[in-house]
Amino acid sequence: MTRSRSPVPESGLRSLVLEGIAGSVGYAIAAAVVVDVRRHGVVRRHVPKRAVDDEMARFDEAVALAASELRAAEERSRSRSVKAESSILQAYILMVEDDMLRAEVERRIRIDLLCAEWAISAATEEMAQQMRQGSDPYLAERSHDIEFIGDRLLGALTGRSSAFTIPTDRPPGILVARDLSPAETVGLTRDRVLAIVTEAGTRTSHTSILARALEIPAVVGVSGLLEKVGNGDVLAVDGVHGRVVVNPFPTLISEYEDRAKRHSDMAKARHKQRDRPVVTRCGVAVDLRANIELPIEAELALGQGARGIGLYRTEFLYVDRGQPPTEDEHYEVYRRVIEAVTPLQVTLRTFDIGGDKFVSALQVPPDMNPALGLRAVRLALARPEIFMTQLRGMIRASAHGSMRIMIPMIASLGELRAVRSLFERAMSEVDQKGYPRAAHVPLGMMVEVPSAALMADEFAREAEFFSIGTNDLVQYALAVDRSSPELAYLSSFFEPSVLRMIAAVVQAGRRHDRTVALCGAMASDPLAAVLLVGLGLRELSMEASAIAPVREAIGAVSLAEAEHAAKEALFSLTALDVERLLTERFGERIAVE
Repeated sequence: MTRSRSPVPESGLRSLVLEGIAGSVGYAIAAAVVVDVRRHGVVRRHVPKRAVDDEMARFDEAVALAASELRAAEERSRSRSVKAESSILQAYILMVEDDMLRAEVERRIRIDLLCAEWAISAATEEMAQQMRQGSDPYLAERSHDIEFIGDRLLGALTGRSSAFTIPTDRPPGILVARDLSPAETVGLTRDRVLAIVTEAGTRTSHTSILARALEIPAVVGVSGLLEKVGNGDVLAVDGVHGRVVVNPFPTLISEYEDRAKRHSDMAKARHKQRDRPVVTRCGVAVDLRANIELPIEAELALGQGARGIGLYRTEFLYVDRGQPPTEDEHYEVYRRVIEAVTPLQVTLRTFDIGGDKFVSALQVPPDMNPALGLRAVRLALARPEIFMTQLRGMIRASAHGSMRIMIPMIASLGELRAVRSLFERAMSEVDQKGYPRAAHVPLGMMVEVPSAALMADEFAREAEFFSIGTNDLVQYALAVDRSSPELAYLSSFFEPSVLRMIAAVVQAGRRHDRTVALCGAMASDPLAAVLLVGLGLRELSMEASAIAPVREAIGAVSLAEAEHAAKEALFSLTALDVERLLTERFGERIAVE
C-alpha cells in the first residue's frame, strides 16, 4: 500500500512516504537513479503454415543467444565472487533452455500460428499467471522469474538489450526500477548503489536476496513507485521497516543519517558476535538455525550466524516444469546445500505441495478447501513414485554431511508409518544401486496439525525428532486462514491454546528423548523466542536476518526468568495478555529496530 503526505519541503518539491516490504536491512539517503526495464510492446501477428519452421528457427536462435548472454553474465558474477548472483543466473540458463517452455512456444507457433514473439509472450504470461493464482508468496515470486525469461527471449529476438549501466559521472545513488533480475544487476557494487527500491518483489525475491548478499539496503513491493519517483529525487530509504521517503525534509534527513550510523554500528557489533555460541545470561545454550527456500540462501544464512539449516523447503524443484525432477536432480541440489553448510546440519523437508501451492509438474487437482485438501504428506502418499524419487535423492545426499529428513503435515500415526515404510524401501533401493549414504539418516516429522500435538507421546515413539511449524499450527488450531488479511488480527502465536500445544510437544520430546525444534515465524520474534526458551525449546529455526536480534534477546535473560514468564503465559487467557506480560517483563532489555 502506498501512503502519501502533502507537506512541501524547503526544496519546494512535494514530500511523499511510500510503504513497501523490507527486502534488505539498512538505511540510505541519496538521489534516485530511475531505470525503467518494463517490457516493451510485443509484435502480435499470425503466420502462414509454411512459415512455422522459420518461426521455430527464430525461437531456437533466440534461446541460444539469451543463454549465451546469461552465461557471460554468470561468468562476470563468478569473477567477483558473488555466489548468490551466480547461482540465480545458472538457474535462469536452465529455464531459458527448458523443454517445457519450448513445447509451450512450439504449440502456439505450429497450432495457433502465432509469430515467435507472440508465442513467447503468451506462453510465459500464462505460466506466470498460473503461479500467481495461489496465495503462496514463494510461488508468486517465482512468477517474476518466468517474466524475466520471457523478456530475455524477446530481447534476443528483437535485438533489444535489457542491460543498463549506472552513471559514473555523478555521486552514488539509489537504484529505482519496476523490478530487477540478476542478469540486469551484474556489476552492482556498494560504492555505486547505496540502496535499491523496486515496485515488484517480496522478501524472497531475487532482488532482495542479492541485496542482502551485497549488504545493500532494499525496499521492494512499493506500489506505484515509478509514477511517483523521478531521476534526481532525493530518497531516504528505510530497509528495516520497508519505507521510502521521497524528497524528505532536512530534519528527516538528519534523523535518517543518525539511524544509518546506529544501524551500521549495530551491524558491526552483531557481525563480531555471529560465530559465538548463543547462550542465556546464565549460560544455557540455544541453537539458532535458518529457514531457507533456495540453495543460494544457505551461505547467506551462515553469514548471519546460523548454526545450520533447520528448514530447507524443497518445493522450488517442482516449479515451472512439465515433469517432476529426477533423482539425480534432487541429489545434486541437496548435495550442494549440505556441502556448503557442513559440518553443520541440514534439515530437508519433503515437498509441501498442494493446497494453494500450484506446481505444474504434479498437476494437483483443485480442492474446495485447499488448506484441508490433498497437500504435503497426503499428496506424497497419493503419488508414491514421485515421493520415492525425492527420498532417494535425499538419502544419497546424506553421504556428503550431516542431514536429516522431516515430513510435513503428519496428522495420524498411519501416515507416519506409511512414510516410514516408503523411506525404508528407498534406503534399500539406494543400497542396491551401490550409492554411498550415511550409516543412519534420521527421519522426523513436523508438528503443525493439532492432532499431532495431542498425540505427541505416541508420535515420539516412532518419529526420531519433532519440528514444530507454528505457521500452520496457528492456522489449524484457531481455524484462521493465515493468508486472509481480514482475519490477521485473530492469527497470533501468542494464543495460550497454541502455547499449551507447544509445551505439550516439548514435554513429550523430553519423555522420549527426542529433539524438539521450532521452525515457524514465531522463532523470528525476539520476545517470542525468549518465551520459547522458557517453554523448554533449545533449537529454533528462523529467517536468517532474525538471528542477530534473537541472539541478543536470548542473551539478555536468564533461564529462570524465561521459565517463570512461560509458566505465567501458559495460564494467561488471551494473546494480548501474553504479549503484555512479555513486554513488561523484558521489553526494556530487548532492542527492536
